[in-house]
Amino acid sequence: MTVAAQTPARPLLGDCLKAARRIRGLTLKEVSERTGMALSTLSKVENHQMSLTYDKLLQLSAGLGMEVAELFHPAGTGDPAAVLPTARRSISRKGEGQFVRTHAYGYFYQNTELLGKRMIPIIAELTARTLAEFGPLMRHSGEEYLLVLEGRVAVHTEFYAAELLEPGDGIYIDSTMAHAYLNAGDGPARAICVCSADSPDLYEQLQKLAHRNVVPARDEPGL
Repeated sequence: MTVAAQTPARPLLGDCLKAARRIRGLTLKEVSERTGMALSTLSKVENHQMSLTYDKLLQLSAGLGMEVAELFHPAGTGDPAAVLPTARRSISRKGEGQFVRTHAYGYFYQNTELLGKRMIPIIAELTARTLAEFGPLMRHSGEEYLLVLEGRVAVHTEFYAAELLEPGDGIYIDSTMAHAYLNAGDGPARAICVCSADSPDLYEQLQKLAHRNVVPARDEPGL
């Protein structure tokens, strides 16, 4: 007896949207806010009660920072061979990014046009030289890595003695541990910092921490 090969069932749009949303840690309400699509429409899609036009698919994928193809492929199945690349890419040129100046840092947030990133890349200019000048130590969800590009950097954390980093040195820390990076040299100090977390609002957390000590805008340096 010949057994006919079974054709895998085509994934439904609602299932793919739900998987993409959960991977990003978003609620339907948050998807609605990011995409400008009605919450009721998104709910109907996830419950297989309606489909979307191509224009709406583009609107949805753009709002979530994903490729349209991901809406037709069940992400997060656990099978690496079944994962369809999103092909996301963003190039940051020298001097580009969202710049924020605080009393302790000058931040250039990189690749800000990509939404739902799993890590936040930052080029930082460290200006505070003492903990008194820095103010309260920072903490936020996730983990982070800092690589010194120029100058000397003193790293203060709540559970360890201070460490001094030279150009080329790096440190990886638990970001929920209170921490501060200080300029420990006579000249400029610059570093690359990459923050990562499962929390979908990590960028918002970092923005709030940065804006608590924002100083009046000046000409942005070419970090």
